[in-house]
Amino acid sequence: MSSRLPLPTLLSFALVAFTIEFDNEAEHRLPHRTTNQKPESGTANGPWLVSMAMWFNCMRWVPEQGIAVRELERLARTRTNWHGMQRWGYIYLEPSPDDNRRKPPQSALIVRPAGNGRLARKIWSDLVPEIEQRWRDRFGADVVDKLRDTLTSIVIQLDPELPDCLPILKYALVNEGPKAHKYEPKRTDLPALPLPALLARVLLAFALEFEDESEVSLAICANVLRVADEKGTAVREIPTLSGVSKEGVAMALTFLTQRGFAKVFSVPGPPRTKTLFLTPRGVAAQAVYPRLLGSIESGWIERYGADVVETLRNTLEPITGDGYRKGSPLFGGLDPYPEGWRARVSKPQTLPHYPMVLHRGGYPDGS
Repeated sequence: MSSRLPLPTLLSFALVAFTIEFDNEAEHRLPHRTTNQKPESGTANGPWLVSMAMWFNCMRWVPEQGIAVRELERLARTRTNWHGMQRWGYIYLEPSPDDNRRKPPQSALIVRPAGNGRLARKIWSDLVPEIEQRWRDRFGADVVDKLRDTLTSIVIQLDPELPDCLPILKYALVNEGPKAHKYEPKRTDLPALPLPALLARVLLAFALEFEDESEVSLAICANVLRVADEKGTAVREIPTLSGVSKEGVAMALTFLTQRGFAKVFSVPGPPRTKTLFLTPRGVAAQAVYPRLLGSIESGWIERYGADVVETLRNTLEPITGDGYRKGSPLFGGLDPYPEGWRARVSKPQTLPHYPMVLHRGGYPDGS
C-alpha cells in the first residue's frame, strides 16, 4: 500500500475537483463581488462569492418563509459562517416576531434569504446534478455509477448524522463531528445522495478517526507536514507544493509553531526567506501521519470488506491520477472561465491532499 496514494487523498482529490468545477460554473452564472476583480456593470451589489460548501451548509436549507438557526443546523447537520453569510449578502438574521426577548440567542434567530441569496440558491440547486453529469460524460457513466455504488455501500454503515459536506474547520484545523452537535432525533432514512455528499461523508468519517488518534489534524498533516523537508522548507513554496492557499498555510503554521511542532526562521539570502523547520516533535508527527493512515485503512478493510475498499480505490485511481496537473484527469474540468478569479491567479499544480474548508467562504483549498 506504500506505493499507492492514501485512500483519503484520493477522496480529497475527487471532492476538491468537483467543488472547483462547481464553483467556476457558479461564478460564471451568478453576479457577484470579489477582491480580485471589479464587479461588472450592475453587479456592484451582488453577493460576495463563496464556495459549494455554503450551499450544503446553509442556502440549501433556507426557505422563502424563513427558518430558525437551530432548525437549519439540525437539517444541515453542521454549522455555517452565519455572520459571513449575512455580511456577504445571502441571508438576513432577525428575531422571531413572537420572541419578546431583548437579545435572543443566535440559535433562536430566523434566517431568511436575501434577494441575492434567492438567486444563488436557484443557480446552485441545478449545479450539483449538472457537474455530476459532466463527470459521467467525461469519465464514463459506468465508472461514476460504480463510484456512487461503492461509496453508498460505506455511507449506509456510517453515522447518519454526518453532514453532506465537510464542516468548516475549527481551531487547529480539526473537523467537528456530528456527536459534538448532539442532534436529535437520529435520522434513520438515507435518501439518494449527490456524488459530492457521498465523497464528503466517507472522507469525513476517515478524518474523524484520524483526528481521534493524532495530535495534528488531517488537514495540517496532509498539506503541510507532508511537504516539509527535514532540512527546511521555504514558506513561500508550501502553497505550490500542497495546493493550499497561503492563508490556509498560514493558519496551519500558526498551530504548528505555537504547539512546538515547528519553527519558522528568516534564512539569510539572497533572497532572505522565511523557512519552516520541524522540531523533533514535528518530525515524529510527520512520521505518524502515513502509519496512521495505513492503520485506519486496514481497519476499514476489516470493517467494510477488502473488496469494497479495493473497488473504491480502483474506481478512484483512474479518475484522480496522481493529483498533479500533468498526471490527473481531474484537471481536464478545472480550467476557469477567462473572467473568473482563478484565471487571475497562478494555476495550481496539484490538488490538496485534504480539503482546507475555512470560514473565509468554504473554498476547498482555503482560498
